[in-house]
Amino acid sequence: MGVFDVDYNKIHERTDFPYEVEVTHHTWIEMPDGIRLSAKLWQPKDIKGTTKGTVLEFLPYRKDEFTALRDEIRHKYFAGFGYTSIRVDIRGTGDSEGIIEDEYPQQEQDDALAIISWIENQEWSNSAVAMIGKSWGGFNGLQVAAHQPKALKTIISLCSTDDRYADDVHYRGGTMMASDMLWWASTMFAYNARPPFPKFVGDRWYDMWLDRMENTPPFVEEWVSHQTRDAYWKHGSVAEDYSDIKIPVLTMSGWADGYPDALFRLMDNLDVPKKGIVGPWAHEFPDMAIPGPQIGYLQEVVEWLDKWMEADGDVDHTDEFLVYLQDSVKPATSYEYREGRWLDLFKEDQEIHDLFDGRTGEQRLKNIQHHGLYSGVYCPFGQDGDLPDDQTIENALATSIMLEPQQEAVNIVGQPVARLRVKSDVKEANIHARISDVHPDGEKTLITRGQLNLNHYRSHEFPEDLPVDEYIDVAFTLDVIGYQVPAGHSIEVSLSPTYWPQIWPAKEIAGLTVDLEDSRLELPLVNNFEAVSLKHEQAETAAPLEKEIHREGSRTREVIKRLTEDEWVLEDYSDEGLRTLPGLNITYGTENRNAYIIKENDPLSARVECDWNVIVKDDDIDTEMKTKSVMSCDADYYYLVNELVAYNNGEECFSKTWEKKIKRNYT
Repeated sequence: MGVFDVDYNKIHERTDFPYEVEVTHHTWIEMPDGIRLSAKLWQPKDIKGTTKGTVLEFLPYRKDEFTALRDEIRHKYFAGFGYTSIRVDIRGTGDSEGIIEDEYPQQEQDDALAIISWIENQEWSNSAVAMIGKSWGGFNGLQVAAHQPKALKTIISLCSTDDRYADDVHYRGGTMMASDMLWWASTMFAYNARPPFPKFVGDRWYDMWLDRMENTPPFVEEWVSHQTRDAYWKHGSVAEDYSDIKIPVLTMSGWADGYPDALFRLMDNLDVPKKGIVGPWAHEFPDMAIPGPQIGYLQEVVEWLDKWMEADGDVDHTDEFLVYLQDSVKPATSYEYREGRWLDLFKEDQEIHDLFDGRTGEQRLKNIQHHGLYSGVYCPFGQDGDLPDDQTIENALATSIMLEPQQEAVNIVGQPVARLRVKSDVKEANIHARISDVHPDGEKTLITRGQLNLNHYRSHEFPEDLPVDEYIDVAFTLDVIGYQVPAGHSIEVSLSPTYWPQIWPAKEIAGLTVDLEDSRLELPLVNNFEAVSLKHEQAETAAPLEKEIHREGSRTREVIKRLTEDEWVLEDYSDEGLRTLPGLNITYGTENRNAYIIKENDPLSARVECDWNVIVKDDDIDTEMKTKSVMSCDADYYYLVNELVAYNNGEECFSKTWEKKIKRNYT
């Protein structure tokens, strides 16, 4: 399955809606500066007066084809229950005019506020709006809520973050994410190069396309230019002041997603009516996500909308924090289903257990550059090969501490914290920690992990040299998790200065020593709890769009040792397939090949290459975009190269190369 495809085998179609639905494929929404954004509307037919409210999703992923399959089964569902549901293309994407400059700029938030104002002034509007979205749409929902527009009554935010620096695909723990920094930027570089459709924008589509390709920047240049938690990252991070959000929030994520940590912080810090749900899922909507069990996501949302969109005065509400405690499982790079039980974390007590309790002595850490190749994808979408493999090789490449087998089962629920006393023999270094479930037969399943740029141990905003050969005390979190380690299994802790490709390596090989006696690794445990059942355990959707599949998607991930070059390579290839949507006769598809390359004993050999091939065509156009993005380094600089070549009716019509050299700043 492709990332933006929909698995029709998982659809449970609902047919008995209160309203029939009519669709408007394109309408213009004019912004204050004259730029027009393209919107698609689903609305209930024959409704008297205004609709029950408006559900807004605001994305750069193209409503006409790329998100059309997932949009139809969800937005049509909302309209079937009496809501107007709208998908708007962000400026510079899809059929919208203008140029997209970056992720989440002020312009995007201003445009969202203007869209909400436009909605308020429509004859079908009751002036109640909800923003909804996964990932990008979850991010900007939080950001717009912080602006407090009067018409915005609630947000539904999935797989999103409250902190753009600490907890996204660019940096984590102050370390640069080699796995995702260039890959995600290359993704948007290729996506942003796609043309609008003449059927909606007219004959000027070609000029719009050329302007878009010429003037849309490679986002990676800006992201690598900001290596600390400066004003660039604080913008759009609602963690700066949670009190800016004053409306009810429904939020969801999954243990296999890249963003469950943020959900825990939102549930801890938002002082509004709220509900959080964390399942076993990857970065996908929980009615389709794997691993299962899936849930009735759309029923949850409609119930939430009905509760808050027209709320007047006090509403009977009790906050819930529903999390899925996963049973122990043998390691695998894909799961269809994870056994487990649900609990309401707000109703349970946690205790803290220190895995290093009773440990003594100093431990010098192995420093092996290709450690991390079996780590899986940082933010999985549920494709084959996404998840971490057996950790036996990984743990052998790190300094690993095996604990005694468990006498009783323990339930890890929440966020582990590493509090380490560590010293370095160089001025710049990283550290990574990982916890594994060791089965009686020796197989090892990754439970959770975390990382820290040690130069950030006092501040992500103002990094500093490490004191050489002097102990410092550092603290960092590991990813939140819900996982039961059964009796008879062991827990293994692994520590390392490297974790390629999730961490871009420090400029020189660091010798790190950890004083175990003065270190702690704290696990949050919920060993006695009352299991709960979700109200909507069976997913359902509206009827899907017709699609014609020309080429099925496929995925390969391979770890390669090039013996003649002493080079390790992780090759990741994803074919999103090729399909046609007969309704608008649009054909689209993508292929993406990534290579993460490093030589042993040479951290400066780190190199990432990301290639994309994107096809978009309909009755009027036949276009293809090819991109190549490369990131490399030396001791002082990062080097970025982005190339774009575009074809119209099989002939090259555009070519451009962007090159950038950016000074390293403690990364």
